[in-house]
Amino acid sequence: MDIAIQSFVKGFPDFLIHGGTTLGLLILGCTIHVLMTPMKEMKLIREGNISAGISLAAVIAGLAIPMSACLVTAASVHDILIWGVVAILLQLLAFRVADLILRDLPKRIEQDQVGSALVLASVKISAAMVMAAAL
Repeated sequence: MDIAIQSFVKGFPDFLIHGGTTLGLLILGCTIHVLMTPMKEMKLIREGNISAGISLAAVIAGLAIPMSACLVTAASVHDILIWGVVAILLQLLAFRVADLILRDLPKRIEQDQVGSALVLASVKISAAMVMAAAL
């Protein structure tokens, strides 16, 4: 059998397990964030609120960055699960830090204050990049 095919046959199950676990954690993290934040981002996005879209986009990117870095360095599914949960918790903390800095961040997002949403996005993405580098 060709070496490339052997490599595929041997590696594909791990690809599915690790990739699926990471994708599942990403979806879980986004869902937790949407449920735990005071503003109803999906409703606001459907109503055309740009700030809510920026905020949710930052959540997705802010979770995907450290989780993808974890996927690269993980030795097992347990590594992915542990560091994925850490990434989710730290992103929730990043929201709280941005809320402390800006005061009433959920209200600002609801009022479609784009500047506040951009600060939140930069906090989340910066935290994600630091987390990813730390892995």
